[in-house]
Amino acid sequence: MIKVAVTGANGRIGSKIIKTMYKENDMKLVAAIGSPNTSLEGQDIGEVIGVGNMGVPVNSAQNLAEVLKEMKPDVLIDFSIAHAAVDTIKTSADCGIDVVLGTTGLKNDQLIEIRKYIQEKNIKAVISPNMAVGVNAFFKIIKYLAKILQDYDIEIIEAHHKHKVDAPSGTAVEAYRLMAEELGRNQEEIRAHGKDGIVGARTPGKIGIHAVRGGDITGDHTVLFAGEGERIEIVHRAHSRNSFVTGVIMAVRYVVEAPEGKISDMGDVMDLK
Repeated sequence: MIKVAVTGANGRIGSKIIKTMYKENDMKLVAAIGSPNTSLEGQDIGEVIGVGNMGVPVNSAQNLAEVLKEMKPDVLIDFSIAHAAVDTIKTSADCGIDVVLGTTGLKNDQLIEIRKYIQEKNIKAVISPNMAVGVNAFFKIIKYLAKILQDYDIEIIEAHHKHKVDAPSGTAVEAYRLMAEELGRNQEEIRAHGKDGIVGARTPGKIGIHAVRGGDITGDHTVLFAGEGERIEIVHRAHSRNSFVTGVIMAVRYVVEAPEGKISDMGDVMDLK
């Protein structure tokens, strides 16, 4: 039985992860972590998310270290917010607990810090900006197309709900990174955001990223390859957050069997490399 702790336990993704895990035979929730000073502290997480009593109280993020030391989970799943994720992962690593990290909005220096700490503590981790199975197949496809359509103009368009606080999405940034890497181009020099006014002709080799926010859009990502006389569009649309949860469950099972100190992504989990 895989013992699991979930941060952001009563959030949009966290609650869905717990509901799904509740039905699995090989894993068990042992710790539910809410935000600091949460008003839900002490309440049963199952009652909070509507699945009935689970015998797992909501704990404040301020008490994370104490809870992890007491409950001794095998894996911590973090779907919280970027500014808190670094400390969360460090605390988990200090406790010797493997990590599945799906929090978005992390800056490159934060990811470097997280990766360095994980390796120093010799724990295992799966880190991915998007855990959806379809999105990671999408990544594989656009990376391949970038390699064979090197003279085409590339634009990334992403759309999310009006409550999403970071832009561009982690998925769009990862799509950009993968294609820039495949093209062998300097990532900082070729990234472009939107257009306004008299901007002149498109600069060859740039990859544009555009963010749309509105309504209740779960998550749409389009990569446009535009050539002379034709274009190819690769589109992924998430209809519900359940698409992310399926990948998280796969990542939990993967990380407990991974070699010590290995930092993986969903490409490893899905054997896409």
